[in-house]
Amino acid sequence: QVELKKLGVKDSKQLTPKRREFLVGEIKKRILDYEIVVIGADEIDAFQEKKININEMESTICSKIINRLNNKKDKISVIVDCPSVGILKWKDSLKMKIENLSNLNLSCEHKADVNHISVSVASILAKSKREEEMDKLKKIYGEEIGSGYTSDPNTQKFVEKYCVKYANKGIFRKCWETWKNACQKTL
Repeated sequence: QVELKKLGVKDSKQLTPKRREFLVGEIKKRILDYEIVVIGADEIDAFQEKKININEMESTICSKIINRLNNKKDKISVIVDCPSVGILKWKDSLKMKIENLSNLNLSCEHKADVNHISVSVASILAKSKREEEMDKLKKIYGEEIGSGYTSDPNTQKFVEKYCVKYANKGIFRKCWETWKNACQKTL
C-alpha cells in the first residue's frame, strides 16, 4: 500500500484521465487480483422492474464478489464505499447476502475511496473500465454521446435527440428520469 500511495493512488475523481490510465497499469503490476463487474443499462432496468432500487442492486452484486473472494480458510477484510445515505441499513442488506460472515471483517463507510488506498485502487480500476466502455459506445454512436453522465450537456442533448431511435440498443437506462423526460418531449 505504501508503494501505491507513493505512485499517487487516490480516489479516481481526484485524478486526470491520463493519470488514471497510467496508474491502472501500475496497479495491475502490483496487486494480486481484482474483479470488475459491468452492469449494463438493461440489467439496471431489470432490477428496477422487480422494484429493486440501485442501492439494493449494488449490495446484491457486491455480495456476489465478496462470496467469491470469501471461500478461503484465512479471514479476509473488505472495505466498501457505501452508496447509501444509511450506512447501517445498507451494510445489513449486504450482510444478509454474504454466505460466510465468520470469515469476514466487513467495513462500510462513506468516502472509503478517499480514506483507504485499497478502495482508491478499486475506484481507479472501475472508472477506467467505465471510460473503456464509453469509448466503445463512442465508436458506435459518435462523440456526441458525451461522457454518459446525466450532468453532461452533451449527453443530455444526445439522449433528447436519440431517446426513441436508440431506445432498444441497451444504452439508455429506461428507469432513468433523463431518458423518460427526453422521450416525453419527443412524443
